[in-house]
Amino acid sequence: MSRTRHSIWYGRWIGIILSVVICHLVFSLSACSSIDCPVQTTVKTSYAIMDADGVSTKLTDTLYVWTQQANGKDTLILNRAINVSSFSLPISYHHPEDILVFYMNNEQQQSSRDTVWLKKEDIPHFESVDCAAHFFHKLTNVRSTHVRIDTVMISNPDVDYDTEKTHLHIRFKTAL
Repeated sequence: MSRTRHSIWYGRWIGIILSVVICHLVFSLSACSSIDCPVQTTVKTSYAIMDADGVSTKLTDTLYVWTQQANGKDTLILNRAINVSSFSLPISYHHPEDILVFYMNNEQQQSSRDTVWLKKEDIPHFESVDCAAHFFHKLTNVRSTHVRIDTVMISNPDVDYDTEKTHLHIRFKTAL
């Protein structure tokens, strides 16, 4: 009889422990987020170099681009781009307008400098509490000096994680 009581008691404890483990698994699995945080979280503006007819062309001169950081120091964000038909530049999330300095150097060692002002709206982007906060942007206006840049215009104002979009079309003058 004591053996039977021991078997019944042991069986009840196994049942209780198994029930607690199953409940714990069910609740912990349901608490997990089903949203995967994006791996590519850099938001950049994409520029396409165009000719006078609006056809993509390659830049034959060497291009450097600088911008100002939040601490006020200049930083090089594009170094020695040559023979490219497009390029991407990071965009700030703390200024309503980015100021970019385009410096070009040709084969004859002649150089030119243009400034591009890119106005934008910063849009906070939230995916999940598990993911870091990011900003998307809506480009609202672009203007430039015209030493070497002929025109720059917005082709797609929405800047997000999509690296396939071209946001700006830029056309350079053929000569200084």
